[in-house]
Amino acid sequence: NFLINDKEYLVPMVVEEPSVVAAVSYAAKLARTGGGFRTGSSEPVMIAQVQLLDVPDAAAAERAILAAEADLLARADTSPSIARRGGGPRAVEVRHLPQTPAGPMLIVHLLIDVRDAMGANAVNTAAEAIAPTLERLSGGRALLRILSNLTDQRRAWAEVTIPAKSFGGLDFRGEDAIRGIAEANAFAVADPYRAATHNKGILNGIDAVALATGNDWRAVEAGAHAYAARDRQYRALTEWRVVTDTGGGATHTDDTQSTDTQSALYGRLELPLAVGIVGGATRAHPVAQTALKILGVTSARELSEVMAAVGLAQNLAAIRALATEGIQRGHMALHARQVAI
Repeated sequence: NFLINDKEYLVPMVVEEPSVVAAVSYAAKLARTGGGFRTGSSEPVMIAQVQLLDVPDAAAAERAILAAEADLLARADTSPSIARRGGGPRAVEVRHLPQTPAGPMLIVHLLIDVRDAMGANAVNTAAEAIAPTLERLSGGRALLRILSNLTDQRRAWAEVTIPAKSFGGLDFRGEDAIRGIAEANAFAVADPYRAATHNKGILNGIDAVALATGNDWRAVEAGAHAYAARDRQYRALTEWRVVTDTGGGATHTDDTQSTDTQSALYGRLELPLAVGIVGGATRAHPVAQTALKILGVTSARELSEVMAAVGLAQNLAAIRALATEGIQRGHMALHARQVAI
């Protein structure tokens, strides 16, 4: 049922819970009543980290490293396949960690555009390639040389606006349902105990697409959870609000007293999503190849945007059920069938 940027998608999923697939399909159908999902993404830039220890003068080392950026980028250009696709090293950044359990450290970030690859191997190779030069420039010693799974330079997002009347049921009004969804999301924004379960529900859908397409779902999870705690409190990755639908687009408001024909539910999800359609299991595994054909995506960015829409839909299905009839009614019916089988 997915309609994303006015394009129809059939989304392959690999997951052990049948209720996950049923729920996300229902939510995608709801989203169609508001025109489907709108998505976007940033450039596919990954971060390689090189840890420098025993640096005698951190400020001088930073100046030397940044002055040598062009040379470092040239040395880091180690992947011919990524270069052929127009990618490669883009920038060098330096971060100071003055107080750690092992003393002060200087961390160098190498930003690499990996195009349609997930890019882990290419990024790790590039980090190792520049480590000796960084030792010479800083006067320190390089220890860890590896990618970061907090890929906050490589994000995808999805948005949806759904009329309140689409949520009406025999036992509740659409207006009450969308108010409950917004209140449930507010709980997850404020409370990390709820946020952990809330975000797990988002990843139920995203992970299932990652598995189907041969992508690293553990890396996706690590990045998502780290991003959820970026302001030093772990929070919901989604935003859900009641808005006023004027026909030509939704206007955001805190007023939840409007009629079903005037009110709507607006949702947004943004998170790091480092996934690929070339290299690794995505090309080596025949099932992953088939899943990508079914999905019909032509770039890693498009895949990440579809996954963001799936995550937003999965979250919508869960908190709609929680805010109305409860999560167990539909879930346990499917679970009982599975147990019987």
